[in-house]
Amino acid sequence: MTTSPTGATTTRLLQRQILPLDRDSDVLALYVDPEDAKLDADKYEVGGNRSAKALNNAAIRQSTSTGRALHPDQIESRTALRVKSGDRLSFGTYFNAFPASYWRRWTVVTSVTLTVTVRGGGATVIVYKSMARGNSQRVDAAETTDAGSSTFSFDLTLKPFVDGGWYWYDVVAGDEDVVVESAEWTAEVPADRVDHGTVDIAITTMNRPDFCAELLVQIGEDETLRPYLDTVMVMEQGSDPVTGSSSFPRAHEALGGVLRVVEQGNLGGSGGYARGQLESVRKGTATYTLMMDDDVVCEPEGIVRAITFADLARRPTIVGGHMFNIYSRSRLHSFGEIVQPWRFWWQSAPDTHTDWDFGGRNLRSSRWLHKRIDVDFNGWFMCLVPRVVLEEVGLSLPLFIKWDDSEFGLRAKKAGFPTVTFPGAAVWHVPWTDKNDALDWQAYFHHRNRLVAALLHSVYPKGGRMIRESLNHQVAHLVSMQYSTAELRLLAMEDVLAGPHGLHEMLPTRLAEVNALRKQFTDAQLQVDPDAFPPVRRTKPPRKGRDTSDIPGRLSTLISAGLQPLRQLKPPRALAQEHPEAEIRAMDAKWYRLGTLDSAVVSMNDGTSAAFYRRDPEKFRELVKRTVEIHERYRREWPRLAEEYRAALGEITSPDVWERTFAPWREQEQPAQQEPR
Repeated sequence: MTTSPTGATTTRLLQRQILPLDRDSDVLALYVDPEDAKLDADKYEVGGNRSAKALNNAAIRQSTSTGRALHPDQIESRTALRVKSGDRLSFGTYFNAFPASYWRRWTVVTSVTLTVTVRGGGATVIVYKSMARGNSQRVDAAETTDAGSSTFSFDLTLKPFVDGGWYWYDVVAGDEDVVVESAEWTAEVPADRVDHGTVDIAITTMNRPDFCAELLVQIGEDETLRPYLDTVMVMEQGSDPVTGSSSFPRAHEALGGVLRVVEQGNLGGSGGYARGQLESVRKGTATYTLMMDDDVVCEPEGIVRAITFADLARRPTIVGGHMFNIYSRSRLHSFGEIVQPWRFWWQSAPDTHTDWDFGGRNLRSSRWLHKRIDVDFNGWFMCLVPRVVLEEVGLSLPLFIKWDDSEFGLRAKKAGFPTVTFPGAAVWHVPWTDKNDALDWQAYFHHRNRLVAALLHSVYPKGGRMIRESLNHQVAHLVSMQYSTAELRLLAMEDVLAGPHGLHEMLPTRLAEVNALRKQFTDAQLQVDPDAFPPVRRTKPPRKGRDTSDIPGRLSTLISAGLQPLRQLKPPRALAQEHPEAEIRAMDAKWYRLGTLDSAVVSMNDGTSAAFYRRDPEKFRELVKRTVEIHERYRREWPRLAEEYRAALGEITSPDVWERTFAPWREQEQPAQQEPR
């Protein structure tokens, strides 16, 4: 409501109470919580003793769930929940608690109003807040007096949330069932901020037609999200197009003229997202561009919340969502990610926990979740970027896959545009832990792009630990008989040395060349049939019948690291060239185990295939020689390379250069809207 012509403010909805669209019991813990709060110990009370810290970390992971469950029938609508007589339910959950510290730190909002509508007599609404240390405090309460609908409003300041903390509310039913019909968090905001922004959603897809089409349905059929959509762009890069899915007609009907399918060659994730960014910048009608993976399940309300948060941010801000495990839907992959500067490797932010199960330990019981987590970047499985940021810092680097999102976050941060990984905005995705993309064709892109990003952004001379760690990883692959991976990593390093201006040129072709190279090695020749491999035989049994799957201690690991490379120079046992000496599960395929063998059948992380590894001393010598030479070259040339890449960054990420890369497909594109097949 406008109060005056000067300094006028208007009420704006920030967040509303929501419940699962499909009443899925696997995700209910993210929306409403029937459990009590059992807060874990403060790390400063535990102290610095190593054993005490280990015990506390184990305790933090322990489930506090008693098995209480809600029946899906208690969900009466998208916003309404029935609380049974005598029960107490908390909305202090991932999707329904209010992340006060994030609003306090990053936006112009200074106070909020919580409005709760409850139908039924004898119900109590209790409002709580938490501090950064996780301790909760009762703020206010109200009680219904009759069987009709009662609406309560609570005015809440954001002042005490500098370091962390949430607001939430619990509802207690009396002698009869009550229905929490709705709850809304609103704020008085400047009048010029009352109108919401719009978004171009950019989805890159390749041969996942059904998954992608179903995602389009989720986006298109959400009535709340629809007014925020400018264009939904699908960058189709595969041979099995989304338009061929049986779900596509439904998606096309839901989105109508908002949907645009863009066909182009396989330029990877970075090429797909860069195309969406380019089209969004050239079109210039949307406030934001949202990068989203094609194989996610979306909570549409999260997109609305991300846009609302970005609209009210103090400065143009990248707003990312969290990723939950699509196979175990109450498990959070990471609460926020940084690039560790000395190693120049991505990781979860300090003092956080990965793979967190909200179904086992709720938000109110998890002290660490109440700190505000600041990040360097957000993965492009769901990431909202203001168009003005793209116009200022450029588009994605032409990296095909890997490191495009993290490099962009670092680049934007350097230009003064922060990234916020925002609680309450999320998708469900296949977790990274179910993949091992450091071994297959992706190893090339991992290593090359990490080096490129470090050359562009490392604050340490010669990349800190980057060169040393690259050498260590290379030796580990070599003693593990993973010669294809070692070869790809060397190719990656050679391509980086060739300079930044070839990145665009090789974008459409490098994947095929990488695959052709790795297929020359037996460790990359995968077989689905277990009988495709000879039976296990070995002339020399394990010493004293030891189980080599045990994890060695630190001293044993150091000794192995010194001795394993020397062992690789010895001739392999003759029988090992024809018969594997062991079958090794993917989870056990560590360098210190593989290095003790002359051959092995090793399964892949996805469980679908395996490969026959064979030790080859000649290949080992050749690759070691090249490895030492190229790492020495990096030590010498790092300053020159860093200067060259940094000087070229503005050019190779510019819309004009990307436009030339996309020219073969943009010229072929028909202006008419594509119809479903």
